[in-house]
Amino acid sequence: MKQDSAGPRPIGVLGIQGDFDAHARALARLGEEARVIRWPRELQEVDALVMPGGESTTLIKLMREVGFFDPLRRFQASGRAIYGTCAGAILLARRVTDPEQYSLGLIDIDIQRNAYGRQRESFETAEGSLTSTSLLEAGEAVPGPGGGRPGRPLELVLIRAPRITRVGRGVQVLATHRGEPVLVRQGPVLAGTFHPELGEDSLVHRYFLRIARGQPAEAGAAIS
Repeated sequence: MKQDSAGPRPIGVLGIQGDFDAHARALARLGEEARVIRWPRELQEVDALVMPGGESTTLIKLMREVGFFDPLRRFQASGRAIYGTCAGAILLARRVTDPEQYSLGLIDIDIQRNAYGRQRESFETAEGSLTSTSLLEAGEAVPGPGGGRPGRPLELVLIRAPRITRVGRGVQVLATHRGEPVLVRQGPVLAGTFHPELGEDSLVHRYFLRIARGQPAEAGAAIS
């Protein structure tokens, strides 16, 4: 995405329900201005949007009440980046199961709600792994502790986490947990089933910022 001639605008964080404050703090630690978005008109003020975790049925109800759905589709169609975590990923999916519910269909995946269990089964693990060709295929060099080295451990915080059960042909799997996708990308849309904002690993937010700021994605880009 091309930046405005006046310079980059803030990164938006959808702030109608869920852990949006944690995402805003994670972005601030990386030197980015984060703006909490509560009304559709505010989408015009940001270069990208994080859709945080929370309760997906509640998010759908609140977003419907204020008319977010069509503005979000226009936001994505304009080429601006969107990153959904947990409930945010559910809202971005093509199809949702267990039970079926409305979603925006902005990334070609199917997702199963609460597949890792309820709140008491939530857990944190270092068993996440960047897939062997993920960042090379995406053409991104991700700076920071540990870098974007394929196969390097990735910290995962899974809270009532959904499971990605189908990945479309145009979707890149960027990270896995025990062989299952937990972070995927299609164009400017990124979706993850875990909560990087609650951990200490900044890699995923750094990666999203590269997408948001339209940095070149050249084949064979170095992994640092």
